[in-house]
Amino acid sequence: MSNATALPLVVAPAATGAVIHVVQHLAPGGLEVMALELARAQSVRHPALVLSLEGEQDAAIAAWPRLEEHRGRLVFAGKRPGLDPALPFRLAALFRRLRPAAVHTHHVGPLLYAGPAARLAGVKARLHTEHDAWHLADPKRARLVRAALAVAAPVLIADAPHVAAAVEAAIGARPQVVLNGVDTDRFRPADQAAKAASRAALGLPGDRAVIGIAARLERVKGVDLAIAAMGQLPGDAILAIAGAGGEAAALREQAAGLGDRVRFLGLLGDMPGFYAALDLYCLPSRNEGLPLALLEAQACGLPVVATEVGGVPAAFDPASGALVPAEDPAALAAALGAGLAGRGGNPRAFVLRHGSLAVAARDYLTLAGMS
Repeated sequence: MSNATALPLVVAPAATGAVIHVVQHLAPGGLEVMALELARAQSVRHPALVLSLEGEQDAAIAAWPRLEEHRGRLVFAGKRPGLDPALPFRLAALFRRLRPAAVHTHHVGPLLYAGPAARLAGVKARLHTEHDAWHLADPKRARLVRAALAVAAPVLIADAPHVAAAVEAAIGARPQVVLNGVDTDRFRPADQAAKAASRAALGLPGDRAVIGIAARLERVKGVDLAIAAMGQLPGDAILAIAGAGGEAAALREQAAGLGDRVRFLGLLGDMPGFYAALDLYCLPSRNEGLPLALLEAQACGLPVVATEVGGVPAAFDPASGALVPAEDPAALAAALGAGLAGRGGNPRAFVLRHGSLAVAARDYLTLAGMS
C-alpha cells in the first residue's frame, strides 16, 4: 500500500475524542502488545485506536493472528522504508480528521513522525513513552530524541524506574514513571482440568514438570542460556519455548542433544493457555525493559526464575521466585531446580498490586487529562 493512498482510506468513526497509540509496526513484541492492551483497556472509558506507521492491515493480521481481535481499532499508515519527510504532514491531516483527544507515541520512530504531527494538528494531549533507553547510549540518537521532544512537546514517560534514570542521564529530562501492566482477568491461575487440557492441546505430557519461556528467538532473550541450563538440570523436566525469530535454527541445533526435553511450540495466539500448561516460568534474558511476559506468568500464579537485568527487578515478586545473574547457565539451572522443588509461593498478589493493566491505563488517561 502506498503512502499516497493509505491515510485517506482510513475509516475510524469512533475516533473523535479518542486516544491514538502510535507504534512503528504491528509485529509480535512487548511494546506492541502493551499498546494493543492499553487501547483495549482504555476503550472501556474512551475510544482508543492503535496506529501503525508501517504495514497494511490484512498482511499484519495474517502474520500475527492475535491482531484479529483488535481489528476494529487498528489504523495503518503504510509508511515506506527509510525516511519519509512528508509523513508528519499526512499524519497531521489524519489527526485533524479524526480529532483525537490524545496521541500517545511509543519509541523513537513514532515520536519523530507522529509527535510533531499531533502538535501541528492541535492535539492538546500528547504523550510519549520510552520502553527502553539502550538506543540513547548513541549520542547522535540522544540528540535526535531531544530535538523531537522539543518539537512535539509531549508528556515524557518511562515504563520502569531504570528506564527513567537512563533517559534522564542521556537527554537531561526526567520522565514520569508508569509501570507496564497486564490484564489480570485474562491472565489468572488455571485449575488442574485447564492445565491438563492446555498440555494436551500443546502436545506436552501430563506427567512431567514443564518450564516455559515466551520470547522472540533472538540472542538478547537468552533462550540459548536456558537450553544450556536444561543440560545441567537433573530429571526429565521439559523446557517449552513459545516464540519465533532469527535464532530458531541455531537453538534447535543446540537443543538436539537433549532429546525431547526441549520443545519448540512456535508463535502462539493463546498465551493464557500456554501459561496454564506450565509449572515454572523462565526469563533468561541478557537485557530487558519491563517484560510483559514476566507479569503475565506471575498473574497466572507461576513462580519465575529470571535474570537480574534491566527492568526485571521492578516486575518480579521476590517472595515466590529467584533472580540469577545473566550469562550463567549453572546458576540458572540451580534456580530452576529449586523452583521445581516447590520452594516458591504464588506471585499473583504482587502483580495485582504492582503490574495491573487497569492501573496503567488509568494512570496514562490521568496524564492525558482524560481521567
